[in-house]
Amino acid sequence: MKAQEYPQAVLELISRLKNLPGIGSRGAERYALWFLQQGRQEARQLAEALEQAAESIGSCPECGFFASRGERCTACSDPARDADTLCVVEQPTDVLPIERSGTFRGLYHCLGGKISPLDGIMPEDLAIVKLLDRVRAHPGCEVILALSSDVEGEATSLYLAEQLAPLHCRVTRLAQGMPAGASLSHADAITVMRALQDRRTLS
Repeated sequence: MKAQEYPQAVLELISRLKNLPGIGSRGAERYALWFLQQGRQEARQLAEALEQAAESIGSCPECGFFASRGERCTACSDPARDADTLCVVEQPTDVLPIERSGTFRGLYHCLGGKISPLDGIMPEDLAIVKLLDRVRAHPGCEVILALSSDVEGEATSLYLAEQLAPLHCRVTRLAQGMPAGASLSHADAITVMRALQDRRTLS
């Protein structure tokens, strides 16, 4: 006698959901069954929303944050933003914790990661050349390095400070409020606010 099992289509859905960050086998199974119990309309709406987002959302050509394809993001297109203050982050997802702190009114630059030779990520794999070009276009600007305080984040910050030194800009780094080994994406608004306010000069 064969043991009862989900149909293949359900197993495939569970397998796909397990690939999402933070979702394990049990969670994926619960989500899959919930969608099935909601009926075709809910599943169709989710599929349409995913397809629309995949087709219409890309990266801002200026900073690398999420934006409608071919357009600049909200911050880069805002003339009220301070173009002489540039906050450098690892990933686009690191922008929102800073925005939610309500204390930063400058622009952003997303590197697309951090230097990690063990993972095969070298400086040329990141948006560093574009960062240097943006700084050259704004002499005397401040560059805030808002990178993680782990080994790779520290190494990337030191590398950037060396590259930025000849450009005569002010280079600062997030300070108090960001514990060692912490990721910016997990920090709350108050922690980010204090880190921004107490940033220190590297060069």
